[in-house]
Amino acid sequence: MSQNQNSGSWSRNGQAFEFTVQPGTLYLVGTPIGNLGDFSPRAAAVLANVDLIAAEDTRHTLRLLNHFGIRKHMESYHEHNWAAKTPVLIDLLQKGSSLALVSDAGMPCISDPGYELVGRCVELQIPVTVVPGPSAALTGLAASGLSTERFMFEGFIPATGRLRKERIAEIAAQKYTSVIYEAPHRLLRTLEDFAAAGLSARRMTVARELTKWHEEFLRLTVGDLIHWYREKTPRGEYVLVLEGLVAFQQRFEGDGPVESTSGQEPSAENLVTVLLELARAANLTIKDAVRICVEQTGMSRNDVYQQALELWRDM
Repeated sequence: MSQNQNSGSWSRNGQAFEFTVQPGTLYLVGTPIGNLGDFSPRAAAVLANVDLIAAEDTRHTLRLLNHFGIRKHMESYHEHNWAAKTPVLIDLLQKGSSLALVSDAGMPCISDPGYELVGRCVELQIPVTVVPGPSAALTGLAASGLSTERFMFEGFIPATGRLRKERIAEIAAQKYTSVIYEAPHRLLRTLEDFAAAGLSARRMTVARELTKWHEEFLRLTVGDLIHWYREKTPRGEYVLVLEGLVAFQQRFEGDGPVESTSGQEPSAENLVTVLLELARAANLTIKDAVRICVEQTGMSRNDVYQQALELWRDM
């Protein structure tokens, strides 16, 4: 492995791009989420000149490299081997090798492996540089038509069990827009679970196959989306962008489940009423429901607990 600066150029369509790759530096390189035209010249230049590429799936990344005529040694780095591979990669960086980290698509570390490696580099004062690229979460959010002022990125939610119920209840309680990833074989069940948590009337944008030939956006309510996907088999990768509680209540101002003042966020007391209803619909325990409400509203735990007891007595 080289311990010196790697300088040179990379060309596309006859245009050359100058670059310098620094030794002992970790490069986080964004890659296309579908359309190869989104691969930046800088990203290609870095991948062409680092000493090593750590890839989530080397076979997948090899197709990208072959398309752009890049030949480079790769090592796998994914959720099943990161604990063993992180010390190896750190050792190479400390010895002066330059390293690029890529995921299968989009930005490394965003619902993909990498944050452990970056965290270790930060601890050891190893330089970390980001080469930005596409992100499915931000692409879906930007085109959703829902509020982008504040949002929560949820990534993939747990597939089964209590953790899944708790996460869905937390999403239902989230004041602002939520962005969720989902696989096609779980999409309908997730929508049905959202409806069971009281979210049928919430607006949601379902973004499918972003930047690809069959890119699609459906902008409906959760309930309408359930009907849609009961008739149409989901295919491809999905980004779900869900309307937040504040925007939902403001749409139904004066006619919704909770009163709100014009242009203002609903009161903490009113939010608790809605959150407890959502938690009960998700079959959470009183303890978990109270915890979520306190986190979201900042109200006294005792006050929330008393309200929860009254609601649960009526079950």
